[in-house]
Amino acid sequence: MSTYFVTGALGCIGAWVCKHLVERGDVPVVFDLGGEARRIRDVLDADAFARVRFVAGDITDLAAVREAVAACRPRAIVHLAGLQVPFCRQDPPLGARVNVLGTIHLFESALAAGVNRVVYASSAAVFGPSEDDGVPVAEAAAGAPITHYGVYKQANEGTARVYWLEKKLSSVGLRPLTVYGVGRDQGMTAGPTTAMKAAVVGRPYTIAFSGPTDFHYVADTAAAFVACADEGEPGAHVFNLHGDTVDVADVVRAIEHEVPAARGAIRVQGPRIPIPPHLDDRAIRAAYPRLPHTPLATGVHATIARFRELHAAGRLDTRDLPAT
Repeated sequence: MSTYFVTGALGCIGAWVCKHLVERGDVPVVFDLGGEARRIRDVLDADAFARVRFVAGDITDLAAVREAVAACRPRAIVHLAGLQVPFCRQDPPLGARVNVLGTIHLFESALAAGVNRVVYASSAAVFGPSEDDGVPVAEAAAGAPITHYGVYKQANEGTARVYWLEKKLSSVGLRPLTVYGVGRDQGMTAGPTTAMKAAVVGRPYTIAFSGPTDFHYVADTAAAFVACADEGEPGAHVFNLHGDTVDVADVVRAIEHEVPAARGAIRVQGPRIPIPPHLDDRAIRAAYPRLPHTPLATGVHATIARFRELHAAGRLDTRDLPAT
């Protein structure tokens, strides 16, 4: 049994990281501002949830982060805390404090506590708009982010590289794009998951972006973070994550296949995401060949099935759906 320090675990990917760790017998120590642990409860039963440890703290408070990391003496740190695109756009200074300064605090705390591995969430948002949808984008492609969020993630990759060069602290940054699954109810690319929820409760919904993008099932995303926390070559590594590159309209068809009554109620209206829709994941597949890949249809089926269970139990949170 090992302990892992997990920031941002009240979010979507973090909830699934907790699920992955608890189900194999490890202990996630969740460091967050506090608040409801709804997303974790949505993916864990009561017994599993009881094995998650919670520590309230602010990622922008270096002393608090240092104290929490030192107290739990983790095998590794999984750093997922961060404000997403809309929140960084609304308040860039706060976004920088959380996303950039908060990441530096995690690296400093790892050094102080003797933790030799940090895995952190970067993003495909470090890239600029796609020039050729048919060419998978590799890690070394030039980054030209067009959001504060993407710029902050790019800065974090540079931070990680410098901590390796100067302090020999190993790290892995992972770049997902459109993560979907239970718990994904915030952020620029949350619309497809919210559409699945809308279908379950019988409401119309419009996904606010169109075109192709790289869909990654959240259970696979979490598995990648945990695998990189467990082992890997020394250094400061950055890997793309790739699932299935499909058009948003294909996701709507997958939802309609699972919920025929939703046919015609889920619509797509909006611009393309200004990020390349196909990420080249050969590097991480070579380094971690046992990572799972859940086909889109299977992921949509599993997500809708869990939403149905939560809805039947009166526990489905629908605050991300438009008011009726």
